[in-house]
Amino acid sequence: MAHHTGTRPFRSERFKAFVDAVVAIAMTLLILPLMESVSDAASGDIGTAEFLSEHSGQLLSFGLSFLLIATFWMGHHRQYRDVEFVTGPLLWINVAWMATIVWLPVPTAMIGQMDSDPLQAVVYIGTLIMTQVTTLAGWLYLSRHPELTTAAADTIRAGVIGDLAAILLFSAALAIAVAASPNGYSGLFLLLLSDPMSRLLNRLLRKRTPEQEPPTSPTGT
Repeated sequence: MAHHTGTRPFRSERFKAFVDAVVAIAMTLLILPLMESVSDAASGDIGTAEFLSEHSGQLLSFGLSFLLIATFWMGHHRQYRDVEFVTGPLLWINVAWMATIVWLPVPTAMIGQMDSDPLQAVVYIGTLIMTQVTTLAGWLYLSRHPELTTAAADTIRAGVIGDLAAILLFSAALAIAVAASPNGYSGLFLLLLSDPMSRLLNRLLRKRTPEQEPPTSPTGT
């Protein structure tokens, strides 16, 4: 059993189904604090408008994290859509990825229910960075083991560059959130620059990697 899971690749169908289930549960957990708040509001005879006003932070944090998890899942789907086999190391990379997804409801609840402070921003945006880092680790592993996927090398390269761009933007957003606490989460709007940042990194990396000249014959023809 240890030999099988540690060294021999296995089909990816159950792995993908398991990831989908974990993501679905994490997205569902995001709503639980709001459900509790509704119960508290009902027992306190609080009206709808007052509830929406008092819990606007919870509503915003729920919407933001729901959107981020959905985006991460769509990216994961594209990344592993063409992966036919999974090895032990690749599985553990994805276990780490799922851990960040499952943990995200906790800092989301912190944002919605606690006063903002720099450490809170580190916990929340730091979790997003770790999600992106584990995604990048998956791309790098697939680039070293192309036999596991039918994806083209250009697709894997684009995935690596896209994750590098996202990590840089998340890091910049974290710096803004810490410096501008308690109103620094607007730095996450930097993620709208993901495509331009990816194109910039792609150009920079191509300049650093000179194209190989075609080989010539010993006679120079």
